[in-house]
Amino acid sequence: MKKALNLLTALSMLAATGLAATTPAQAEYPEKPVSFIVPWPPGDLEDVLTRIIADEFQATYGVPAAVVNKPGGGGGPFPGAVSVATAPADGYTIGSFVVDVPVSGPVIGIPELSPNPFEPIGGFMTYPFVIVAKGDAPYSNWAEFSEYAKKNEVTLGHFGAPLPPTRITLAAAKKSGFDFGSDAAFDELTCNTLASGDADVINTTIQLVLPCLKDVKVLASIGEERISLTPDVPTVAELFPELNVSLWNGLYVRKGTPDDVREKIATVAQKALKSEKAQKLIKETGVLIYWNNPEETNKVLEKHTGILANIDKLLDE
Repeated sequence: MKKALNLLTALSMLAATGLAATTPAQAEYPEKPVSFIVPWPPGDLEDVLTRIIADEFQATYGVPAAVVNKPGGGGGPFPGAVSVATAPADGYTIGSFVVDVPVSGPVIGIPELSPNPFEPIGGFMTYPFVIVAKGDAPYSNWAEFSEYAKKNEVTLGHFGAPLPPTRITLAAAKKSGFDFGSDAAFDELTCNTLASGDADVINTTIQLVLPCLKDVKVLASIGEERISLTPDVPTVAELFPELNVSLWNGLYVRKGTPDDVREKIATVAQKALKSEKAQKLIKETGVLIYWNNPEETNKVLEKHTGILANIDKLLDE
């Protein structure tokens, strides 16, 4: 009886060994190149910070990690977002998205983005966003600008009509008693946009107008607190508390991406944001850098979604 049991045990072990030999081992993430999709042209803050994260990812895990810029031709970040939405949920395609993607994406009629196909790894940056006029403009602050715009046609340059910065700016104008004469969407809004006369006023990130910041007039900033580089300029939220929305960026992946993969991405991102390069960027641009976990990111998203819904109602009146 004892010999029979020993034989049975041996046969079971042999069968298990054979099964293990024929079952391929699951590779540990990451084992191949990783892409970080930035749905805007190179050079702005989300692009710079995402490159810092990608460099840290490559150094930490020993696989190539590249930033791929996929701008939307003046229509916002949605083509880039679609490329992440249609990629496998395996962590090899990571979106570096502005708040517009999870807020506006599901409601503007793009099938790949509705319902929201993404889940956050974490939020990591709040843009120092500004409403800027030419240096020789006949107004120097929002109040003066409002009075001018009530009597003159003014062109607004923006990143896309459905996007929060544009909606906030249009809402601030409406609450001030005027409408812009015309508006136009751009992939980039820089010093050249103002100098060329393509727009009288633009809402853009401070990074894109740093080269001419001393030569332009910042009328207001968009966000929950003033920007360190323009401490005397009020926020739109100070002028109109009901428009209190900050503009932030986060890392996103397809829903269904494994937890251990998400954790590895989050770990390397948090390390990168503490780097000397990231800290230097704070001093140079006034950008706010932090780390919000998925739960915190979703709470901020829920709050701002509600405020932006109210802004839409205001604009539809």
